[in-house]
Amino acid sequence: QLQASGGGLVQTGDSLRLSCAASGSLSSNYAVGWFRQAPGKERTFVAAISYSGLSTFYSDPVKGRATISRDNTKNMIYLQMNSLKPEDTAAYYCAVPKTFPHNVRSPREYDYWGQGTQVTVSS
Repeated sequence: QLQASGGGLVQTGDSLRLSCAASGSLSSNYAVGWFRQAPGKERTFVAAISYSGLSTFYSDPVKGRATISRDNTKNMIYLQMNSLKPEDTAAYYCAVPKTFPHNVRSPREYDYWGQGTQVTVSS
């Protein structure tokens, strides 16, 4: 089970840290990805991280502004978003992929999804 939190209403240029709490029957070594979905648009990849944290991937729109990290002692995964823009407005979801890192950017590769957390960036 995954639960995303930390979203909110912010202004352009602000920062947010999203959190994903993992619990339940996940495999012992699980990678995690973050996706986002704006109203009327497809769900798109944001970032992903291996279980060890040594491998990370970012989408081009957030590269340089986002940092994905994790604390396995707490079963928490984080997405730090800086210099937020109105186009970052979306519901953000964390998910666990079937394999890693093959097709890490495709939502079809993920079979465990958490509830989203809304991020709204005002201009």
